[in-house]
Amino acid sequence: MTETASGSVARGGRRPRKGLKMKRIFTKPGVHPYDEIQWERRDVVMTNWRDGSVNFEQRGVEFPEFWSVNAANIVTTKYFRGAVGTPQREWSLKQLIDRVVGVYTRTGVENGYFASEEDAEIFDHELKHALAHQVFAFNSPVWFNVGTQSPQQVSACFILSVDDQMESILEWYKEEGVIFKGGSGSGVNLSRIRSSKELLSSGGTASGPVSFMRGADASAGTIKSGGATRRAAKMVVLDVDHPDIEEFIETKAREEDKVRALRDAGFDMDLGGKDIVSVQYQNANNSVRVSDEFMRAVEKGGEFGLRARLTGEVIEKVDAKDLFRKMAKAAWECADPGLQYDDTINDWHTTPETGRITASNPCSEYVHLDNSSCNLASINLLKFLKDDNSFNVADFVKLTELIITAMDISISFADFPTEKIGETTRAYRQLGIGYANLGALLMASGHAYDSDGGRAVAAAITSLMTGVSYRRSAEMAGVVGPYDGYARNAEPHKRVMRKHAAANDDLRTVGSMDAKIHSEASRQWSECLKLGEKHGYRNAQASLLAPTGTIGLMMDCDTTGIEPDLALVKFKKLVGGGSMQIVNQTIPRALKQLGYQQEQIEAIVEYIAEHSHVVDAPGLRQEHYEVFDCAMGERAIAPMGHVRMMAATQPFLSGAISKTVNLPESATVDDIEQVYMEGWQLGLKALAVYRDNCKVGQPLSAGNGSKKEEPQAEPEVKVVEVNRPTRRRMPNQRPSMTTRFTVGGAKGYMTASSYPDDGLGEVFLKMSKQGSTLAGVMDAFSVAISIGLQYGVPLETYMSKFVNMRFEPAGMTDDPDIRMATSVMDYIFRRLALDHLPYDERAALGIFSAAERAAQQRGEDPAALQEPVDREALAQSAPIEPQSEKEQPVAELTLESHQRFTADAPLCMTCGTKMRPAGSCYVCEGCGSTSGCS
Repeated sequence: MTETASGSVARGGRRPRKGLKMKRIFTKPGVHPYDEIQWERRDVVMTNWRDGSVNFEQRGVEFPEFWSVNAANIVTTKYFRGAVGTPQREWSLKQLIDRVVGVYTRTGVENGYFASEEDAEIFDHELKHALAHQVFAFNSPVWFNVGTQSPQQVSACFILSVDDQMESILEWYKEEGVIFKGGSGSGVNLSRIRSSKELLSSGGTASGPVSFMRGADASAGTIKSGGATRRAAKMVVLDVDHPDIEEFIETKAREEDKVRALRDAGFDMDLGGKDIVSVQYQNANNSVRVSDEFMRAVEKGGEFGLRARLTGEVIEKVDAKDLFRKMAKAAWECADPGLQYDDTINDWHTTPETGRITASNPCSEYVHLDNSSCNLASINLLKFLKDDNSFNVADFVKLTELIITAMDISISFADFPTEKIGETTRAYRQLGIGYANLGALLMASGHAYDSDGGRAVAAAITSLMTGVSYRRSAEMAGVVGPYDGYARNAEPHKRVMRKHAAANDDLRTVGSMDAKIHSEASRQWSECLKLGEKHGYRNAQASLLAPTGTIGLMMDCDTTGIEPDLALVKFKKLVGGGSMQIVNQTIPRALKQLGYQQEQIEAIVEYIAEHSHVVDAPGLRQEHYEVFDCAMGERAIAPMGHVRMMAATQPFLSGAISKTVNLPESATVDDIEQVYMEGWQLGLKALAVYRDNCKVGQPLSAGNGSKKEEPQAEPEVKVVEVNRPTRRRMPNQRPSMTTRFTVGGAKGYMTASSYPDDGLGEVFLKMSKQGSTLAGVMDAFSVAISIGLQYGVPLETYMSKFVNMRFEPAGMTDDPDIRMATSVMDYIFRRLALDHLPYDERAALGIFSAAERAAQQRGEDPAALQEPVDREALAQSAPIEPQSEKEQPVAELTLESHQRFTADAPLCMTCGTKMRPAGSCYVCEGCGSTSGCS
């Protein structure tokens, strides 16, 4: 535990206070932390996913040799400041860390945080060591802004407020725009705005909050975020007793119906399509703020009152179960709305005398006062797992102290996007320490994610982290004073501290690892309560669990935030380009911990590399399968496994948890109702769900015509002669076209042969070595399709069955006409349609060539571009010879091809890689871009 000592000078000329006495964790006296690192020079070259051109290049950058290529690329492209090619451009990680840490250290000295110059130096060296060794990371705005000429914005999370006045609503639009322009996200509760069922003072009817959401959504879609191409990140919340709640619930689901209808009608509704902008309300996450009163009404079955905004009187009563069902149904259809449990949130509120908590940031982990912000930092938990499989409790405690100290110092120099946010944040000093790599830590230590042991470890670590953070906050209050709003909120703040400590007392340990962590957590909470009673607290909030998208990649984490592993096999970028498939390094460590010998470990790892799962792995006992369960795949963790993990950690967090509970496509509305209900019963603060493919799978049109009813024949017995189809065999010589394609990194060849007088009659596909299972399946599939075509099955029939089919490999293709495919089958039949069907028939299926799409944008008739296929020229052309079996790989292993865990995740608008979940947001493993908080 860090001690305090007298001798520092407080800011503003106040009387001297005690300063913090720092202790070393990783560094040695007289040795700079950089001197103990092996540094190396690298070249960072990023290419454009559309045409392969170079869109970023910086050569000779300097990083520690143990940093991965991906982490170095992300830091170089995102965080290095200065124009590329100028002397001002940063070229070393040392420069980046020095720029940031230098400001923290100087500010700490100026504001009297340290007992002596030596303590300031220890703080400086320990911070630099931890950052350079990927032990923790600040959120992205710190790396963007600190130590530059830009405003020193350090916060990633913002909450705004809006009142029932037009001036306030317009100010909300403006404030959101400023925040989006700076690359951050915000949340707001619109429940103060009168409903469309209430009257204005002039006698007219109010517009209601949903109508104003439309304007804010358009603004967000126009401004984007940070000047980049990705959409802005925002959260919109509405209270469950608002009279417009049903309209709010169904808003995004209705828009999804619009997308389907427009796509079926031939409009370009694909990612980046020119018609997608007509879809509204897509730039925000929507959440309903539900009360205990409402949830009890759902349990018991009864009516629930919707209240006027100005008077509070009940103006309408609804069936609570029906309303709850509508929430679940909308979430089943389009993943929105999520739920925020209002009474639970405010029961853990440290500053209720200042105001209620009404909203959250876009990813739902930051829940605090209106017009406030929070800066984040996350610890890489795997760094604390020792070789003997114990958790390094002592170092974890010291590092948490260090991080909380640095985060609080940052508020002293930080700039904020609006004056109101600045005033609130400086007065309440909200922090958001969290962690990443929990899933990797559990697997490496032999704990199943969905198990009592796994939850006990996670709960103990979370309790220890928050206990140390608030104990440190009380120490800082004794040095530089408590937060300005503490005096009026002292009693409720101390009450919440006691609630955390009581939850820690109730924690039941399972194994030796969590028992040792819990023992230290109990000691920290005891000390926290004593120091808090004496000094108060420096921070109104200390901890939460953020998505850790970009910074998780910066730290080379296998898992983000509280998430489990997504898959057992991942792809590692190589120096000089390309990537290779590797089995997650936590797996051999886990197998060793579980008692397997080296020969067995090698055999199991080899099996996993080939099959991507552990089922039937040689020598692996079935009772150990659960240790290797992942978010997706052969043995996916059940939805309630995610909910139970959130419930285990929530009592030890000041804020909430950014996490989406994934459900399979087969999940029902009842399943979502159960998740939402149990989330409330288990004490969560917020919860969102996502059913696989709920937003992407588009039903095909049923056709333009309908069959006329035939008159019913007389009921007499007849002998009916059935005309059986006959096979029209292909001639020995026929025109053919061979297409080489790549879908999501997997290469293949398709040879399509036609009858000389037109008409497709044969298709053959090759994607693997002869004799392999995949090759056999593709051969059988080719024969079946070819025979069907020769018996007269129309190509359009196959189109309706196989277009939009989803399975891996999927993603980007090398075909300019078909930039993205949901599977190999989806690509093949789209390509066949473009090559063999007339425009009118393809248009009904929404399949257009690049030239036709361009003609549509110019306002020209795409059908005019259609040219008949020259069969004679096709027959004379030499088909492309496929590669030899030796040369042709089963699938080119690239980062983009490894996306089996979320078939409908969005594509990164920066580099084109399919993104993966990170909490409630998405992160791109190719370039580090995120769809929400960084």
